[in-house]
Amino acid sequence: MNVAALMSTNIVSVLPSTTLADAVRIMIANRVSGLPVLESDGRLVGMITEGDLLRRTELESEGKQPSWLKVFLMPARVAADYVATHGRHVSEVMTPNPIAISPTTDLAEVARLMLHKHVKRLPVLEAGRMVGIISRSDVLRALARKLVEVPEERTDEEIGAYIKNEIAHAKWAPKSSIKVEVKEKVVNLEGTIFSDEERQAVIVIAENAPGVKEVQDHLIFVDPSSGMSFPIA
Repeated sequence: MNVAALMSTNIVSVLPSTTLADAVRIMIANRVSGLPVLESDGRLVGMITEGDLLRRTELESEGKQPSWLKVFLMPARVAADYVATHGRHVSEVMTPNPIAISPTTDLAEVARLMLHKHVKRLPVLEAGRMVGIISRSDVLRALARKLVEVPEERTDEEIGAYIKNEIAHAKWAPKSSIKVEVKEKVVNLEGTIFSDEERQAVIVIAENAPGVKEVQDHLIFVDPSSGMSFPIA
């Protein structure tokens, strides 16, 4: 699945010259937490988000006054901070040069960018012009559809083979100590594990096998330090 299938084409944007008061009103009226900033010719030049507005003198959240040493060593940085916390127009507060994607970007890349770049929305550009925007809620809707997808029918043998293959490729898994049996789509797990985290992960592998109806956990916990074994309660 790619961005074109998920993005919103109803773009609500502001100009760099838009006042901050108007930008906030637009965000509230449209129930969005961020807006793309476009020049009059449609070029994307920035994004303004809730995060850009958390440090404001009006909220008394601009932080402490800079020390004399910081003012002496980094006057430009101090001046830029002042503009961000006191500016009255979008261009003074926005995040410039935002990360952008194309309509053909796949969902996995969108999720990776949102996670690692700590952004909640990504503008979508085509031929240098903005054609849409995709947000975390759009990604969640795609996830919701995938979570309720009905898998194709699988035999007990195919289910067992899937689970064993996943365990074999999991670097953390105690491969030689786990026995997997499948009967009428019900998975029975036996053997030993060395942490509750391993137990939960093995169960998740079994639960994700296409066609599984139930997972029965009969794994035994072995304490690595003492060698003592305990059945899972």
